[in-house]
Amino acid sequence: MIRKRGSLILCGTFLFITWNAILVLLLWGRPPSGQTGEPGRGQRGVAERPTNDVVEDVLRMADTFEAELEMQRKILLQIKNQQSLWDPSNKEGPKVFIPRQLVIPILVISCNRVTVKRCLDKLLELRPSAELFPIIVSQDCGHSETAEVIRSYGNQVIHLKQPDLTDIAVRPEHKKFQGYYKISRHYRWALNQVLKTLSHSSVVIVEDDLEVAPDFFEYFQALLPLLKSDPTLWCVSAWNDNGRDGYVDPGSASLLYRTDFFPGLGWMLLREMWEELEPKWPASFWDDWMRQPEQRRGRACIRPEISRTLTFGRKGVSLGQFYDKYLRYIKLNTEFVPFTQLDLSYLKEENYREHFEKKVYRAPVVAYDDVKQGQLQGTGPFRLQYSSKDSFKILAKNLGVMDDLKSGVPRAGYRGVVSFISKGRRIYLAPPPGWTKYDPTWS
Repeated sequence: MIRKRGSLILCGTFLFITWNAILVLLLWGRPPSGQTGEPGRGQRGVAERPTNDVVEDVLRMADTFEAELEMQRKILLQIKNQQSLWDPSNKEGPKVFIPRQLVIPILVISCNRVTVKRCLDKLLELRPSAELFPIIVSQDCGHSETAEVIRSYGNQVIHLKQPDLTDIAVRPEHKKFQGYYKISRHYRWALNQVLKTLSHSSVVIVEDDLEVAPDFFEYFQALLPLLKSDPTLWCVSAWNDNGRDGYVDPGSASLLYRTDFFPGLGWMLLREMWEELEPKWPASFWDDWMRQPEQRRGRACIRPEISRTLTFGRKGVSLGQFYDKYLRYIKLNTEFVPFTQLDLSYLKEENYREHFEKKVYRAPVVAYDDVKQGQLQGTGPFRLQYSSKDSFKILAKNLGVMDDLKSGVPRAGYRGVVSFISKGRRIYLAPPPGWTKYDPTWS
């Protein structure tokens, strides 16, 4: 990279000197005005009067020469101070520059699982550009075998090591949660390294037990401009909590949603959002903390119909919570969707909310038994209504979608509505019309 930039600067310098040498020769050999073999013509065809004022000619030539020098100086400075990144992955046609603000680093959070190799192998296999998507592995725990796996990738990844490996002082009843405290400390340190020390403007966070879909990079690249332009969004996630096979529409790989629930598991945030969150970052349980109203502040995330990440890590500090029942069955998208070529403006709040609510509340209300037994008439969509915390949990559990609530927000929910497929029909598990806000006591 440094060698290419150095060659570029030398080339620019050579062109600068050559151009001005030619310019000097041309100016030096230029005959006086009006003596070129034909009468010099000014306005309206009147011959210009030759001048014998040598000083005036020299000054005029100097002014012209100075203007040319200034223009070339500016060009040279632009080359020398170019902050864009060179993209060597463009094998066809002329090389292109990638503005730094378009670079999306992938931050892999690692600890003591040598299976980080599976995660990194897939990321490197699918990555379209090393310059556009640098992979940064931040390792906690000091596990030597895992460190050796990461080092084996050489300069394909950047390997950071969290320096503070000490135990964290916690209340006696929280000793069993020491791992959650260390994870939260690691996240804070790693995000500071990427967004502050390395000065990136955005980041996608994945943990070392995630495998990514073929269009994982395309997905985040397409949604970065939306995340930057819509203040009602605060993250983009690759994950659908209810994305098990049979609960998503396999023919809707391009379908995206807004959700009030923070999904995690492959998610992007901006540096401005980190500057808001970092000063109050929690000592533990950072993901549940993100789902509290004080952090969400009425903002939404983008999530897909079909997940762009898949977790293969049953072993961890959560001891496989939800893994055997839900996570291992999540469907990973296999179809490449060219998101960067699609119009995603429908996801903006001013477009999305009204359209989504009309679609939900115009759907006919159906009975639970008809949904459960697959006796619905028509293609759908259909609406199944809940009216309380208990009715939501009973319906969700019996239909096989995740029934837990965080600060009153259901997983994958938007304005209280959870969308999923049941026996081939689109179902909206929804509160009554006129819903206004979540009840934090529903937890």
